[in-house]
Amino acid sequence: MAERSKLLVIDGNALLHRAWHALPNLQTKDGRLVNAVYGFLLVFLKVTKELKPTHLVVAFDRREATFRHEAYDGYKATREKQPDELYDQLPILKEVLAAFHVVTVEAAGFEADDLIGTIAARAAKENLPTVILTGDLDALQLVNKTTSVYTLRRGLTDGVIYDEKAVFDRYGLTPSELIDFRGLKGDPSDNLPGVKGIGEKTAALLIKKYKTLEKLYDTLEKDESLKAPLTKRIQELLRTYRENAFMTRQLSVINCDAPCAESMSDLEAQPPDIDAVVALFQQLAFTSLLAKLPESAKTRERQNGSHEDRQRQEHYLLVNDDKAFDQVLKKIKEQQIFALDTETTDINPFAATLLGLSFSWSEGEAYYIAVAKHAEYLEALRPILESSSVKKWGHNIKYDMEVLRQAGVSLAGIAGDTMVASYLLNPGSRSHDLNTVTFTEFGHRKIPITHLIGEAKGEQKSMADVPLDELAEYACEDADYTYRLSKKLGQALQDNGLAKLFATIEVPLIPVLATMEENGIKLDPAILGRLSSRVSKRLTELEQKITTLAGTSFNVASPKQLGHILFEKMKLSTSGISKTKTGFSTAAAELDKMRGSHPIIDAILEYRELAKLRSTYLDALPAMIDSKTNRLHTSFNQTITATGRLSSSEPNLQNIPVRTELGAEVRNAFIAESGMLLLSADYSQIELRIVASLANDATMLGIFKRGEDIHQATAARINNVSLAEVTSTMRYAAKEVNFGVLYGMGAWGLASRTGLSNEEARSFIDRYFSTFDGIKQYLDEVVVSARKLGYAETLFGRRRYLPELNSGVAQVRQSGERMAVNMPVQGTAADIMKLAMIRVFDLLPGISPRTKLVLQVHDELVLEVPREEVALVGKVVRDSMVVVASLAAPIEVNMKAGDSWGNLKAFNIV
Repeated sequence: MAERSKLLVIDGNALLHRAWHALPNLQTKDGRLVNAVYGFLLVFLKVTKELKPTHLVVAFDRREATFRHEAYDGYKATREKQPDELYDQLPILKEVLAAFHVVTVEAAGFEADDLIGTIAARAAKENLPTVILTGDLDALQLVNKTTSVYTLRRGLTDGVIYDEKAVFDRYGLTPSELIDFRGLKGDPSDNLPGVKGIGEKTAALLIKKYKTLEKLYDTLEKDESLKAPLTKRIQELLRTYRENAFMTRQLSVINCDAPCAESMSDLEAQPPDIDAVVALFQQLAFTSLLAKLPESAKTRERQNGSHEDRQRQEHYLLVNDDKAFDQVLKKIKEQQIFALDTETTDINPFAATLLGLSFSWSEGEAYYIAVAKHAEYLEALRPILESSSVKKWGHNIKYDMEVLRQAGVSLAGIAGDTMVASYLLNPGSRSHDLNTVTFTEFGHRKIPITHLIGEAKGEQKSMADVPLDELAEYACEDADYTYRLSKKLGQALQDNGLAKLFATIEVPLIPVLATMEENGIKLDPAILGRLSSRVSKRLTELEQKITTLAGTSFNVASPKQLGHILFEKMKLSTSGISKTKTGFSTAAAELDKMRGSHPIIDAILEYRELAKLRSTYLDALPAMIDSKTNRLHTSFNQTITATGRLSSSEPNLQNIPVRTELGAEVRNAFIAESGMLLLSADYSQIELRIVASLANDATMLGIFKRGEDIHQATAARINNVSLAEVTSTMRYAAKEVNFGVLYGMGAWGLASRTGLSNEEARSFIDRYFSTFDGIKQYLDEVVVSARKLGYAETLFGRRRYLPELNSGVAQVRQSGERMAVNMPVQGTAADIMKLAMIRVFDLLPGISPRTKLVLQVHDELVLEVPREEVALVGKVVRDSMVVVASLAAPIEVNMKAGDSWGNLKAFNIV
C-alpha cells in the first residue's frame, strides 16, 4: 500500500438526499429534474479535489427491507417517502459515477451504512486511512485511529471532519459509546424509540458515567440511593423503557460484516472517461461543473488541445497584414449573412477599446481582423457593417453594437442573436452565455477566457496584452460557434413556433436597448448625498431605539444576533415563523408577519429598508456616473426573466421603491438635461386589461369600457354597494385581489396583506370569483392547458415551459400552477411593452430627433424630450403604445412630464 494512500467512502443516498433538499429545481431541456445529481457532484468534485483519495467507493441503499425492518416493524416507519423526482435521479447519478469509473456497492437486506462499515473495517486491517463522506451522523460510531467522518453541517459547502477527538469534543463520548448513547436518546428519523423522556444531554451524561447500557442498568438494579443524573424520574423512565433502549441500541449498530465482494485493490481510483463525462454533462446541462473536473492530462488535452490540433480541425486565420486583409475582405463582401464577434478590453462597452473583429459564415471557418493595429481595416469594413442588407448574427450582439458605436461604426442588418434565441427556447435557464450554449448544444468546450488572461481576480491581464495568435484563435472560435448556433437555434425556433416572436419582437428590440443604454440618464448626486445624510441620521436613531427596546447593545445588522434577541432574550412569539438550521428566521418576509406585535419589529423593518436603500442607491449610484457622459448608464437585460419582462442591472433600477416617500425622493435625483423634460408613459392597469381580455369576462370588460376605476368598481360589486359607498378599505382589499389572482394569491395571502381574517378573506375571494366568473373559468382552464401542453404562452407565442405542473411534490406543483396563471398575463404585458418601444424608437427620428428613450421600468417608458416638444412627442408615444396590440379591453396610457422622474405631473393629450 502506498504511503500516501487514502480511501474515500461515500454514502450515496445520504449525500443525494442532502443535495435534493439543499438546491432548488434544476431541470434539463426535456424537463428532467437533476438538482440532486448536480448537488451530489458539487460535493463529490470538491471533496475528491481536497482529499485526493487513491481509493474510492460509493455505497447505496436498496429498496428491499433490511434485517432491521425484520427485527422491528416500526423501523423507519414514520419516515416520509420522498417524491419520485428524487428517486428518478438515482439512475442518472449511477450513470455519471460509472463515467467517472467510480465503484458503487449495494446489497439486498443491508443499508449503505453496513457496506460502509464493512469496507472501513477491511481498510483498517490494511492500515489504509479512510474518510467516510455522509450527511448521517450515525456513521460516527465507525470513527477510530484510521477512520474519520466528513459530514456536512449546512448546505453543501460547510463540511467538518470528525476524528476521535472531534467526536469527544462534541459529545463527551468515544465513538464506540455513541451506540449506547443512541440506545437511550433514540433516533426519530429512523423511528427508533430509545427511552422516552431522555434527551441528548441526559443520555450523554449517563453514558459518560456508566459507559454501557449493561453497566447503567446493573447499577440501577443494585443501588436504590442513586443521585443525579439518575434522578427518580430518570430511573422510572429507564425501567419503563428498558426493552426499547436495548432494541434501539441493537438496531443502531452498523454491521461491519455485510456481503461485499470488493477488495481494496478493486477500489483503486481510476481516471474518469472524460468523453463519457462530458457527454453526460452536456445532456444534463452541467456546464458549470466542467471547470471542477479533475485536472488529468486527458482533461487538459480535451479542454485545451494544442494550437496545431485546432488548426487541423478548423480553419481559423489571424488577419494582421494588408495582403491577408484584402483576401478576407473580398470573401466578406461576397456574403449575404455571417456571424461576427468583437474582442475588447472591457466588459463595459462604454469603457472598452475595440481590439478586433471575428467573422464566420461556414462551420469551422473564421477570421480575426486585428483592427486596433490597423484602423484602416475597420474603415474598409464600415460599409458592410453599416449595411442593412447584409445580415449579421451575434451572441449578445447588443454589446458588439455598442462597442462599434464607440468606435464610430453604426452596426445595421441584425438578423439574430444566439443568446436571445437560446433564451426563447429555454426561458427557465439563466445560463445563456456562449460557452454554456455551445457546450449544451454541441458538447464542445470552448477555450475559457481565463486561459488567456489568468484566473486570479485582480491579477488578470488585459486582452490587449494577450498574444495575437491566441487572441485570434479565441475570437475565431467565438464567431465560428455563433454561426453554428445561428443555424441550429434558428431551426429550433422555427420548429417550436417561436420564429415570429424572435423576428418581430426580440431582434428589433436589440438596437432599441443598445441606444437606451448608450443614452443613459442624468443623475443629480447632490440630491442623493443630502438624502443619504438624512437616512444615516435616521438609522442611528433607529439603532438606538432598537437596542433600548432590546435592553442590550447588539449588531442590528446581524441576523444571528437579532434572532437571539427576539426569540431567546425577548421571548417574542414564533408562531408561524419559519426555522433555519441556526434557529428561527429573521428574514424580511418572516419579520413582516410579526409587524405590529412589538415596537421593536417595526423599528427593525424600517432600519433594514433604509439601510438597503442607502447602500443600494443613495451611496452607490453617484459612483456609477460615467465620467465622460456625466450620465448613469444601466444595462437592460432581455434574457433574464422567464416571463419576457426586461430587467436592469448595474444599477438595477427596477427595485427602487415605488410607493414610499423615500423611493420618490430617490427618483427625484433622476433629472432631465437643461432645456429638456422627462416624459413618462405608463400603461394603466395593463395586466388586468389583459386578463379581462384573455378571459373574455363581460363584467370586467364592461368596467374598463365605461372608464370606471377598476378597483372601486370591483369593491362595489363584491360588497354590494354603490360606487359612492366604496370606502378606501374596501377599495384596497379589491385592489389586492385584482392583482393577487394573477399570482395565485389565496385567502391567507389576502388576509396578511389587508388585515382581514382568513375567513373574511376567503369569503371575499369567493365573492370575487362569483362576480368575475369568466376570470375564474379562465384561470382554471389555463392551468389545465399548460399541464397538457407542457407550457403556458402569451398572446404573441412566448412560451414558458412548466414541468413543475407534473411534479409529485405539492409545493412544486402549486408553484407551477401559479406560473401557468401568471405567464400569459405578465408575458403578454412584456410583449406589448417591447412592441411599443420598437414602434416609438422607429418613429422618433422623424418626429423629434433630440428625444431619447432613457428608461423602461415595469409598465413605464421614460423619455428625455425637448421642453417645447413634449406635447407632440407625448401624443406619438401614447398613440404608439395604444395601437401595438388589440385587446378586448381598451388600452390606456397615463402620461406625465417633469424636471425629474420623482416629480412628474399628469397632462392631457388631445
